[in-house]
Amino acid sequence: MELKVNSGIWGTMFGVPCIVADNLLKLATGEQLKVLLFLLRNSERNISAEEVSANTGVSAVQVQESVLFWQNLNMLASENQAGSFPVMQMTAPVAAVSDKTSPEKQQPAPVENPPPESKPVHTMRKKEYYTPSEMENLVKSSSEIKALFTMAQQALGIEAIKMDTMRNTLLWIYRNYGLKTEVIMTLVQYCCDIDKKSPRYIERIALDWAEKEINTLDSANEEVERLKKYNEFVYKIKRSFEMEYTPTTKQKEFIEQWQGFGFDMEIIHHAYEKCVESIRKLSFEYINKILTSWHEKNITTLEEAKADDKEYKDKKKDSEQTSGRLDYEKYDIFINNI
Repeated sequence: MELKVNSGIWGTMFGVPCIVADNLLKLATGEQLKVLLFLLRNSERNISAEEVSANTGVSAVQVQESVLFWQNLNMLASENQAGSFPVMQMTAPVAAVSDKTSPEKQQPAPVENPPPESKPVHTMRKKEYYTPSEMENLVKSSSEIKALFTMAQQALGIEAIKMDTMRNTLLWIYRNYGLKTEVIMTLVQYCCDIDKKSPRYIERIALDWAEKEINTLDSANEEVERLKKYNEFVYKIKRSFEMEYTPTTKQKEFIEQWQGFGFDMEIIHHAYEKCVESIRKLSFEYINKILTSWHEKNITTLEEAKADDKEYKDKKKDSEQTSGRLDYEKYDIFINNI
């Protein structure tokens, strides 16, 4: 089905930051998008929560939570005004600011208790565990932590977020690894997409991101795309090699190397067939030697690989024939000397 914008109904227009469409659609709910659109349309005047609610159909409580969501992503800044809902002001998202922008315009909206920008990762530090009451107090004292739990609940589901282990894991990632809220939520959403929602798996990915200094929305999205392509490549390898188990850590290193070589599955499968024909079993080490040899020879297609095979067999055959003639000559000399 093809869709086309009906330009006939377009009159006065207002802008929506590209980062919303490019990076934040998966993180935001329908209610949060409704609130943002209404605020963008009326960004030059004071707006109450009740007015937003009346025009969007979103409850006043959800309006407040939606505003907090966009504030924590540096999309909105607020100026408290006595007796009224905070005045909404648009602020340039960090990821969308040009390098040539003046320092004054690059300042993000202030948030409560922000994690230190250069906080080191303490991999050997004893993990902290919080009781439910301690976690509730942290939620009340920090809008960042509250937003983190709210967004995680939307992605993981109510039952998952109620688990003390999951909340402790998210707090540990936020406070010890120094990852920003939007980065953690991008990570959590990725884990949901691949159906790996265990706290241990989420924490393992978070530690890897922290060590790689993946701590902006752009770099997080780039890493997610890389991981998705790698996972798809691993799936194709398993199917090509007729594997019924998950590759080991060492095998995954080989797979990542082959992906880096830029080989397609056709040539990798040919290497697999050569391996099985030669040693009657699957050996990643053996296949890696074949593929590394082809990579060093700049062989990139199946036709080139088959031509290399033929050249090798021809040389081997000539060598065997030469060796046979030499053996015959030695035998003839031996007989004549008797």
